[in-house]
Amino acid sequence: MRQCAAYPVTDQPEPPKPPATQPNNPLHGITLSAMLEFLIENLGWEEMARAVDIRCFTHEPSLTSSLKFLRKVPWARGKVEQLYLRARRRKPS
Repeated sequence: MRQCAAYPVTDQPEPPKPPATQPNNPLHGITLSAMLEFLIENLGWEEMARAVDIRCFTHEPSLTSSLKFLRKVPWARGKVEQLYLRARRRKPS
């Protein structure tokens, strides 16, 4: 059997590849920006602030400031993700 230096032949099988999709993760493929845009459009800043009491929703809210804050603070992002999932369940796509 000939062996090419660039592609050595081995007897070991290839390692399994990770799954391309995450069927049990409802947030897979949804960006934080898309979540916020959906929430702003469907709930509005006031209702979002009542549901998740964070300053970037209550004082001069903006998409940019909210994204910046939520990317740095995991507990707040988790609450926003849960709010998004609840809102999606209420509103069929």
